[in-house]
Amino acid sequence: MVVRSIKDGISWVGAIDWDLRLFDSLIPTPKGTSYNSYLVKGSEKTVLLDAVGEEMEMELVTNLMTAQADEVDYIVVHHAEQDHTGCLPLLLELYPSALVLTSPKAKELLIEFFGIEEERIRVVEDRETVDLGGKTMQFFHAPWVHWPDTMFTYIPEDRIIFTCDFLGSHLAASDLYINDPERLYESAKRYYAEIMMPFAGSIPAYLDTIESLDVEIIAPSHGPLYNNPDLILGYYREWATADPKNTAVIAYVSMHGSTKKMVDILGNALIGEGVDVERFNLAESDIGLLAMSLVEAKTVIVATPTVLFGAHPLAIYAAYLAAAIKPKAKYATVIGSFGWGGKAVKQIADIIAPLKCEVIEPVYIKGHPTEKDITAIKELAKTIAAKHAE
Repeated sequence: MVVRSIKDGISWVGAIDWDLRLFDSLIPTPKGTSYNSYLVKGSEKTVLLDAVGEEMEMELVTNLMTAQADEVDYIVVHHAEQDHTGCLPLLLELYPSALVLTSPKAKELLIEFFGIEEERIRVVEDRETVDLGGKTMQFFHAPWVHWPDTMFTYIPEDRIIFTCDFLGSHLAASDLYINDPERLYESAKRYYAEIMMPFAGSIPAYLDTIESLDVEIIAPSHGPLYNNPDLILGYYREWATADPKNTAVIAYVSMHGSTKKMVDILGNALIGEGVDVERFNLAESDIGLLAMSLVEAKTVIVATPTVLFGAHPLAIYAAYLAAAIKPKAKYATVIGSFGWGGKAVKQIADIIAPLKCEVIEPVYIKGHPTEKDITAIKELAKTIAAKHAE
C-alpha cells in the first residue's frame, strides 16, 4: 500500500495484486496485475479516477487516507466492469457528496450492477470538459475499444491521458513506468491478445485521437504507466493494422499419439516449405501464449482427436478462444484422428467459422497416419505455404 506521485497534484492510489494468476477466472496472469486508481487534486475540486476491484478496497481506502483525500468531489468511471468499480458503492458512502462522472452507457450499467441512485451519476458528453481549478478534465467517449461504455480522460495542463483498459497490461510491478522495451512488448502484447484484439477494428481511430493530443504520459487502468507514449502506440498500430506474418499456429491435443504424430508431420512439412510454425500442446500450454501467437499469425490450425462423437474439449476451447478474440488470420484448417467414427473436424470447423477467413480442406484420418495420410498432410502443408506466398 503506497501512494506514488505522477505529477504535481496527480497520484497513483491503486492496488497491486502480485499473486493473481487467473483474471476473470479466464485470463492467465502469470505476472499478476494492478488495479490503477488515480487521485487528481485541483485548486477547487478533487477527483478519483476508477475505483479498483472490491477485493482491493482496503488498499484503495488506505491510500486515499495517506493521500489526505478528505473530500472527493467526483469519481470518474471510465468503464463499469467490476475490476474498475468494485469499490464504488463503498466510496459513495465514504464521500456522500461525491458525484460519479461517466458515459451514458456506463450509467445504465452502474445502476444495473450496483443499484446506484441515479442522482449520484452525471453523464458527461464526448469532448466535454470539467474544471477542477488549474486542471481541466476532458472526456473522450471510446465505445468498443473494449466495452460500449468505455471513455478516456485527458488533462491537458499535465499532458496525461487516462485510457482505461486501452493500452494496459496485466503486470504487477513496483515500477511506476515501463522503460524496458522488451518487458513492455511481452506484457502489452499478451494483454492486447487476450483483451483488446476482438476490437481491433476500432483501435486505429482511438490511436489517432490520442496522437492528436499533446500527451506525455499514458495512464491505463492495469499495469505500469507509459512516459514514452510513441512506443506503445506504435505497437498497437502494428498489431491492429499490419498484415499477418508468414506464421502458422498449431494448437493441438493428443490422447494416444495419433494426433501428435499428425502435428509432427505437418509442422515439419510447413517448416520445410518455409513457413514459420508455433505449436501449443493444449494439455500443458498457457492459453495466453497461444493468444499472443495469434496476433500476427496468417494460418490457424486446430488438431484434435475424437472423444466419443466429437472433438476433445481442450480443442473446442482453443477453437472457441480463436473465434472469440478474432485474430486477423487469413486461413484456418483442422486436422484430427478418430477410431470408430465421429464429427470432430466438422465441430471445430463450425466453431472457427466466425473468423471469416478461408477454411482450407481439413485432414481427418482413422487411427495412426498411413502413407496415404502422410501424403495428405504434406499436401496440406504445401497448400498453406502456397496460400502464404500469394
